[in-house]
Amino acid sequence: MTGPVIDLGDLRHQPEPDTLPRPPRASGRPLRCALVLLFVLVTLVAAGPLPRRAVQTLPAQVGSEALVAGDLFLVIDPITTQTGQRRLAAFRLPGGEPAWQTPLPADGQSWWVTPLDGTLLATGHRSNPDGESTVTVALDRATGAYRWQQPGSPVLLADGNLLLQSTDAGGSGTMRAVDPCCGTVRWQLSTPPADVTYRAVDGLVDRVVFSSANGPTEVRDALTGTVLARTDLRTPGGGAYASVQVVDDLLLTVGGVPATVTAYGLDRLDRRWSTIAEGSLYSTECTPVICLQTRSGGVRAIDLDAGRELWSSERWGWVWPYADRLLATTLSSAGPGAEELVVLDPPTGRVLAELGRWELASFRVDGTVVGLRRHPNGGLLIAELDVHAGTARLLDVLPDATGECQSSPGRLLCRRFDGSYGLWQLPD
Repeated sequence: MTGPVIDLGDLRHQPEPDTLPRPPRASGRPLRCALVLLFVLVTLVAAGPLPRRAVQTLPAQVGSEALVAGDLFLVIDPITTQTGQRRLAAFRLPGGEPAWQTPLPADGQSWWVTPLDGTLLATGHRSNPDGESTVTVALDRATGAYRWQQPGSPVLLADGNLLLQSTDAGGSGTMRAVDPCCGTVRWQLSTPPADVTYRAVDGLVDRVVFSSANGPTEVRDALTGTVLARTDLRTPGGGAYASVQVVDDLLLTVGGVPATVTAYGLDRLDRRWSTIAEGSLYSTECTPVICLQTRSGGVRAIDLDAGRELWSSERWGWVWPYADRLLATTLSSAGPGAEELVVLDPPTGRVLAELGRWELASFRVDGTVVGLRRHPNGGLLIAELDVHAGTARLLDVLPDATGECQSSPGRLLCRRFDGSYGLWQLPD
């Protein structure tokens, strides 16, 4: 299965000085020499003409959405007065030759595509006064031929099937597991108005949690639909919790007065621990710790086993785990576009490295991230951010790129000034 591509949208910051990210907090002559060389390289780039790397131009209309799926460039065209509906077109890479095109159902306002082996799952979402609707269409990857269609948005299950959930205007809906080859329903159930949370292991879902702040919480086996546990998790005084998060084998609730984080065993909903966390709004997974986002915008980290607070900081806007580290944005830079990135040590919150201001184009399994930002002379500056080492390595300057970048192995797809897309080969 081809992994999803992360697209963080246009860069909205004004051109910034071409400053370098700070290295990890270490000393030594080799590190200083490397920084000097990198500084010289960036200075030369800023002072002289921009390099002209070979680029493959790929067609796209203004308002279209695009991604790379292996050897295919996929474009979802916008609705026009001539067409009345959207169209998915595929082009073969690396040459960009047209492969196939197919119309998409008219009830989708926004679309995204998920590659799955020999299938492309095109999911459309529409908001209207009567509520929201989502539909998923399965297409043959080689020809674009229609295979099947089901309501709902898909997630991949641990047994290879797909789980799709759809809701009506009142919040009730249907959840069904289907075979990705032909859309055959394996099981289905009616769902009450509730928040839905998944537990995924290596990106594959095996548990589904239905939770309501004013009702019972229910845990089901995602492979069979079987109920594993069902109980009321509201506080004895009737106070409602604000959020539910699944981390490893725990279900966490945040809420009440005073704000309290409570952990339950996922499959039995047996209470494990509880701790006061004033000002906390919700929890996020920061393996091997749990991060609590506070009302003031700061972060608290607590121990996964006992709920003990390990550290807290009002400096970080967003924190998420990656490559056995935590990536964090500074609160002062939080928002759309490029942000100041730092690497944290999960158990202590200690700053291990300051990477500088970047927008993220992708995450890689080797612990590196592709970062980009505006170059003072135009175009985008591209760098490889190594989270393990806490370093940034300049890769290239793309003079014709404007943003909407997506990275795949060895390649970077970005929108160009004329509305088309460019596919650049990234250097090793």
